[in-house]
Amino acid sequence: MANIRLLKLSPAALTALVDGDLDAASAAAGYPLSSFLVDENWLWRVRIDDIRRDPEAADWIARAVIAEPEGVIVGHGGFHGPPGDDGVVEVGYTVAPGYRLRGYATAILGELLRRADADPRVTAVRASIRPDNIGSRKVATGHGFQKIGEQWDPQDGLEDVYLRRAGGHVPAQSS
Repeated sequence: MANIRLLKLSPAALTALVDGDLDAASAAAGYPLSSFLVDENWLWRVRIDDIRRDPEAADWIARAVIAEPEGVIVGHGGFHGPPGDDGVVEVGYTVAPGYRLRGYATAILGELLRRADADPRVTAVRASIRPDNIGSRKVATGHGFQKIGEQWDPQDGLEDVYLRRAGGHVPAQSS
C-alpha cells in the first residue's frame, strides 16, 4: 500500500490557495504545496466558509496528502465537517491525475477512517460517489462501505450514497 501522511491546511493556507498564491499557501502550510491544490480552489472556498460557520470544522476538513518518502503532494482529503448530531461524518478525497492507480486513494481513505474511528462522537462515515466512478466505489467497498441509497448533487449529478459504521462495522442493507 502507498505510504502517505496528511497535512492539515490552515484557513490562511486555504485563503492563499483560493487567491492562487502558491508561495503564500506553502508558507502558511509549512510545506511546499503543489499547483494541483491551487486548481482545486473552488473546494477551498467552500471549506473556508465551513470554517467561518463552525471553527471546529478546521480540525476535520482540508488535508493535503503527501506521499512518503518522496515528499510530493499527491492529492487531498478530509471530511465535509465535524460529526453531525447523528454522529455521521462525510468523507471526501481526490488523487491528483498524475498519481492515480498507485494505491493513494486506498491509503487516503484508510487514514481518514482511522481519524473518524478515533473520535467517540463518530457513529458512521458516509461517502457519496458518482456511479461511473468505478475506482472510488472499489476503494470504498474495500473499506467496508455499503451502498445505502442515491442522491442528486447539484454539482456532481447522481451519486450513490455509501455508509460504513464507526470501527469498521458494515451497516445493514437498506431496502
